[in-house]
Amino acid sequence: MKIVTAIIKPFQIDRVREALTALGVSGLTISEVRGFGRQKGQTEIYRGAEYTTNLVPKLKVEVVCAEAQVDAIVEAIQAAAVTGSIGDGKIFVQPIEQAVRIRTGETGDAAI
Repeated sequence: MKIVTAIIKPFQIDRVREALTALGVSGLTISEVRGFGRQKGQTEIYRGAEYTTNLVPKLKVEVVCAEAQVDAIVEAIQAAAVTGSIGDGKIFVQPIEQAVRIRTGETGDAAI
């Protein structure tokens, strides 16, 4: 099993969710996060005053899946989240040691 974690622009979430649903992904977790990468923050205007923020709002999308699904999921997220501009985000893939469905006690791939 693997966990695919994507950090994306907030307005891209609907496209990403639709792409993952089309692949048969049965569940995902979305968290609001803030951070920065190469862009080092952004300049915004609030009530006519310009200010710089060091942390940019993003969404973190997490999908736990079977190893065979990883490439398709990564490609779907990348295709759905790309705008071609700086700050599109990142995708990380990490191994998962174990998964347990609390309600039934199922483990491994059956738990996801």
